[in-house]
Amino acid sequence: MHLLRPYLPILVWGSRYDRSAFSNDVIAAVIVTIMLIPQSLAYALLAGLPPEAGIYASIAPIVLYAVFGTSRALAVGPVAVVSLLTASAVGQVAESGTAGYAIAALTLAFLSGGFLLLLGVFRLGFLANFLSHPVIAGFITASGILIATSQLKHILGIEAEGHTLPQMLWSLFDHLGEINWITVVIGVSATGFLFWVRKNLKLLLKKVRLSLLMADILTKAGPVVAVVATTVVVWAFDLAGQGVSVVGEVPQSLPPLTMPSLSSDLVSALLVPAILISVIGFVESISVAQTLAAKRRQRIDPNQELIGLGAANLGAAFTGGFPVTGGFSRSVVNFEAGSETPAAGIYTAVGLAIAALFLTPLVYFLPKATLAATIIVAVLSLVDLSILRKTWDYNRDDFLAVLVTIFLTLSMGVEVGVASGVAISILLHLYKTSRPHVAEVGRVPDSEHFRNIHRHEVQTDPALLTLRVDESLYFINARFLQDLIQSRVSEECEIRHVILMFSAVNEVDYSALESLEAINLRLKDFGIGLHLSEVKGPVMDRLKTSHLIRDLNGKVFLSQYDAWRDLSDSSVLGRAGK
Repeated sequence: MHLLRPYLPILVWGSRYDRSAFSNDVIAAVIVTIMLIPQSLAYALLAGLPPEAGIYASIAPIVLYAVFGTSRALAVGPVAVVSLLTASAVGQVAESGTAGYAIAALTLAFLSGGFLLLLGVFRLGFLANFLSHPVIAGFITASGILIATSQLKHILGIEAEGHTLPQMLWSLFDHLGEINWITVVIGVSATGFLFWVRKNLKLLLKKVRLSLLMADILTKAGPVVAVVATTVVVWAFDLAGQGVSVVGEVPQSLPPLTMPSLSSDLVSALLVPAILISVIGFVESISVAQTLAAKRRQRIDPNQELIGLGAANLGAAFTGGFPVTGGFSRSVVNFEAGSETPAAGIYTAVGLAIAALFLTPLVYFLPKATLAATIIVAVLSLVDLSILRKTWDYNRDDFLAVLVTIFLTLSMGVEVGVASGVAISILLHLYKTSRPHVAEVGRVPDSEHFRNIHRHEVQTDPALLTLRVDESLYFINARFLQDLIQSRVSEECEIRHVILMFSAVNEVDYSALESLEAINLRLKDFGIGLHLSEVKGPVMDRLKTSHLIRDLNGKVFLSQYDAWRDLSDSSVLGRAGK
C-alpha cells in the first residue's frame, strides 16, 4: 500500500479524513453542484452537444480526478475554452446533432486523456513551461471574445455560424432580419440579471447582515435563479410555440457506458486538436491548482496532475462526455466554500448524478438564451485586454506575441490560435536565448566587484576586455558570442587579453565548446590571450574532459578579481560608466 501512495493521492488524504473535513466538503459540494448544473448544460451547448453531455462530463471525471489528482480544491469538468476547442475540432469531422458528432467528441476526450496520461507516466509535465503566460493570456482573452460572440445567436434567437470572429459577425449581420424579440428580452434580461448578481448581490446580502456562507451560496445560485425563472416564464406563456428555442427533452438517467471510435481516419483527424486541447487544459488546470494550493501551503505534483487529468478525460470518453479540465471559476468557488479534500468533488458528482436522475425533466422548457447568458457572463471574466498594455509597457517582444496570438485566434480560429501560441512561445524563447545578455564589465573602484561599464562608473584597462556571459551556452547562442568577440577585437587594436566571466553559466554544450575552441584559436592567431574566470564546478568538470583547457591560450582564474590583478596594467586604468 505504501508503494501506491505516490500514484494514488486518495490513499494519502483518505487516511486522515475526519468528520470535520466531511462537513466542510459537503457544504462546498452543495455550493459547487448548484453552480455546475446550469454551467454544465451551457458548456455542452457551447461544445455543440446535447445538454445532458455536460452533466455526464461532470460526474465520472471529477471522481477519477479525486482518486488520482493532487489538488485539494481543483474542480474538474467542462470549461469554456476547452468546450470551444471541442466544437471547433469535432465540427470539422462531423455535423452537430448527429451520432457521429457525439462519437467524435468521445474520441477527442479519449485521445486527450491518453496523451495526458502518457505525459504523466513519462514525467513530462515540464513541457507546459514552453507556453509563456502572456501568450496563454492572449489566447484565453481571444477565446473569451469568440465564445461570447458565438452565443449572441442564442440571445437573438437566430441561426448563425462560423468559427472565427469575422465569420460570426457576418453571419449574425446576415440573419438580423430573423430576430425573435421574445428571445431577445429573455436573453438580455438573463444576462443583465447575472451581471448584477455577480457584482452586487453579495454586497447587498452582507448589508442585511446575512452570514458570509449564506451570502456566498445565494450569489453562486444566481444562474439557477435565472434558469428557474425563465423556464417558468417559457412554460407558463407557451413561448416555445412562439419561436423561443428551448433545451427540450433531456434523458433521465445516469451517464451511459460509451465507446470512443478508434477509426484511423477519425483518430488522425483529431490527434493534433487533442494534443492542443490537452496542453491548454493542463496549463489552465495546473495554474489554478498551484495558485489555490499556495494559499494553504500545499504541494501540487505536475506529473501526477497529468495522470489525474488523463484519467478524468478517459472517464469522460467512456461515460458520454467530452474533454474536461480543471475550471477556474468552479475551483475558486470550491476553495472559498471551504473544501478540504478532493472528496468534495466526489460529493459534487453524487449531487449531479441525483440531478441527472430526477431533475432533467424540469429543464425541458429552459430557453437556450438563458444558457447563452450564463456562458457570456462566465467567459467575459476571462477577457483581459489590459495584457496588451502591460506587455507593451514591460516587454515589446511579449506584446508582439500576445497581439499575434489574439489576432490569429480571432481571425483564423481557436486551433490556429492555440497552435500559433505554442509556436510563438517556443520561437520567442529561442530568439531570446539566441542573443544572450553579454555585458562588458569593469572594476568598481576600491573593491573586488565588477559591474557593467554602461551602468556604473568602473575602472577599465584598454588592453583588457572582460565579458560577463549571463546565460548558459548551447548550440543556438554559441555563434553569437563568437561573433561578438570577433567584432570587439577587430575594432580595438589595444586589446591583449579577453576574459570570459562565467559566473552565470550553468552549462556549455558541445556546440558551444567548439565555438570556444574556435575563439581560442582565432585569438591565438591575433596574439591575444583567452582567459576564463569564476567557472562553476560542474562546468569546469565538463570542460576538463575536452581539449579547450589544455590548449587554452591563457589561464583559468578562480575569481574575476584575480584575473584583473594578474592581467591589468594599473598605470593605464581609465574610467567608464554612465
